[in-house]
Formats: sequence, C-alpha cells, structure tokens
Amino acid sequence: MKRKSLIDSFNYAVTGIITALKTEKNMRIHYIIAIGIIFVSLFFDFTRLEFLLLLFSISLVVVAELFNTAIEKVVDLITDSYHPLARLVKDVSAGAVLVASINSMVVGYLLFFDRLSNYSSFIIVKIRNSPTHLTFVALLIVIILTVGFKAKFYKGRGSHFQGGTVSGHAAVSFCMATIIAFMSGNMLITTLTFSLAVLVGESRIEGKIHSFMEVLFGSILGILVGILVFQIFG
Repeated sequence: MKRKSLIDSFNYAVTGIITALKTEKNMRIHYIIAIGIIFVSLFFDFTRLEFLLLLFSISLVVVAELFNTAIEKVVDLITDSYHPLARLVKDVSAGAVLVASINSMVVGYLLFFDRLSNYSSFIIVKIRNSPTHLTFVALLIVIILTVGFKAKFYKGRGSHFQGGTVSGHAAVSFCMATIIAFMSGNMLITTLTFSLAVLVGESRIEGKIHSFMEVLFGSILGILVGILVFQIFG
C-alpha cells in the first residue's frame, strides 16, 4: 500500500471540505456567514483575544457541520431503510451543530452588542486596526474565497488542493506581496516581493498544476483583497 505524503493528506482534507461545501446547503450557509462576520470584524476594535474567540466559535460550527455531514453519509452507506438508531445518530450529530451554533451566537452577542449599542465606539470612518489584524483578515478572506471558487467552478481536472479554477498559491502570495507593499512603502521591497509572487505563480504553471488563466485569476483575487483591506480599512 502506497504511503500517503503530507501533500496527499492536505489534498484529501481540502477535497472533503469542498465536497461538503458543494453538497450541503447548511455548510454553504455557514460559509457565507463566516465570510460576513470576518469582514464585519474589520469595523470593530477587537483585541487579539476577542478576535481569537470569534475565530474559534466560527471554526467550531464548521467542524461540527463537517462531522455531522460525515456521520450522515456513513449512516446512509450502512442502511438505506428507516431504523430508530440511524435516526438517533443523525439527530445527535445535528444536535452537536446546534450547540456549536448557539455558542457562536452567544459569543457574537457578547462581542458585538456593546459596540453596536454605543455608536461612538463603532469605528466606521477610520478603522483602528493593527497591521497584524488586517493582514490576518486579508489572508483569511483570500483562503476562504479561494475554497469557494474551487468548490463552485471545479472542472474535474486535477484535485481541489493541487489544481482547481483558482490558484490558491498565487492568490495568497500576491495578497502577501500587496500587503507588504502597503506596509513598507518601499519600491525596492515591493518589487522584490511581487517578483517572488510571480515566481510562485510561474512554478504552478511549470508544474502543470494550473493554467496561466487560473494563476492570473488567483493573482487578481489576492491583489484585490489586499487593496480592499489595507486601502479601505487600513
């Protein structure tokens, strides 16, 4: 039996996430809400601990939904007829998602309510976030959008992790180059970082993992998200 490499493990994991996103309506709802909440967090002066709690609550809901989906598929694989225990297993796994969702709502209420009720602390004209926070959010948005595009426009060529309609490596590398350009304000540093991003994109094409257009789409996505976060919210 062939031993799985680390890349194979990542590939299988990403394929599982994207498959759940494509086939499960609730997962798509969680995905859209997660993007919205992370984007809205840019308007609030969260501390690192508060932002960590927000991310943990979002991740908990997604993980619970993934387990729920896996359990439902296993039950359907074992039996295609009604059985009280099969129904109980599905109900319990759905209950785990409900608990995680309630937890996320409580966390959201505690984090957002005081800021929304006191408009003076709701920073809308100039968002006072640290570059570290903005960088993390920008990269997170790029990764989430890349997964969404891969799920929506996957053509069946290659795999989700190694291939797909949008190059995730190009998107992340060009987003990082854009962020460094904003933070450094130095033309030499900007040129060098974008050169490295171009090399990353070229490696994806040379390795026949992505086409030129897929790398181009990823590059545009990364640059646009970086500009959006740092130019509008920075």
